[in-house]
Amino acid sequence: MTASIILFLVLDLLICDNQPDNQELKAFREISYDLSNPDRILVLPRSLHEISGVTEIDASSVACVQDEHGVLFIYDILKNQIRKQFYFSYNGDYEGIARVDQAIYVLRSDGALFGIINFESPGFKRVSYITGIPSKNNEGLCYDQKNNRLLIAAKDNIGKDKDKRAIYGFDLNSKKLNKEPIFEFDLSLLERFALENKIKVPMSSNKKGEKKPDIKLRTSAIAIHPLTNRLYVLSAIEPMLFVFDMNGNIEFMEKLNPDHCNQPEGLTFLKNGDMLISNEGQNKSPTLVRFNYKSIKVN
Repeated sequence: MTASIILFLVLDLLICDNQPDNQELKAFREISYDLSNPDRILVLPRSLHEISGVTEIDASSVACVQDEHGVLFIYDILKNQIRKQFYFSYNGDYEGIARVDQAIYVLRSDGALFGIINFESPGFKRVSYITGIPSKNNEGLCYDQKNNRLLIAAKDNIGKDKDKRAIYGFDLNSKKLNKEPIFEFDLSLLERFALENKIKVPMSSNKKGEKKPDIKLRTSAIAIHPLTNRLYVLSAIEPMLFVFDMNGNIEFMEKLNPDHCNQPEGLTFLKNGDMLISNEGQNKSPTLVRFNYKSIKVN
């Protein structure tokens, strides 16, 4: 090995050792989606007007729920039609959904979980769990395969700190909730990230008339990317998409176009990385918006 190569390697190690810590909020410059140009928008039927969660089954179908009735819908995204539907529980505020192999889990807003085991079988089994999550308003649910747990995102702040948001873990082996959050997000750090990276976000004015970022992050859906292992978080109130690494560090955020994502309440990925966002109807038709995964090299 030549002296020049050795010097290069030493310098490279020194640079890596002196990279800024997590408080230096550097932008993850690109995600592999063109959020301003969806690749397909499916208009959903009236029975899914209040669609509140969606999860991938395979390349041609998803499972979804709507937030008034305990009904599981299997939807064909190629034919754009409901393939199957059945009741799994009584009426309630159902907000999140996640597939774990041949089981579907549904999150009620109060934190209760409903499991539909062997959901494709006529003899499927139903189970339920009271998680004990300290929030009574929860909307995000996804499967964390690497840690064999479900992640449950509280929509509101936990405790008295209005600037903190939390995601908890429900262990699928013990069927118990971790007492401490898996992720905690500080809104002030997210707002600082937006300022430092000149990202367009909702703004508000203080008493002096000075403009400042006003990020609320009322989580409506979460999902882990199958190829990059990053945590994607939707906030319907802005509406915005946030991307975090699995240590909870913010890497990317962007406002969503309300013409395409007027009320984003559900989020999932196909195995090839394509992203699907479901939108409640409100005064429009409910939709399922598809963003195809594009391989973009990130510096």
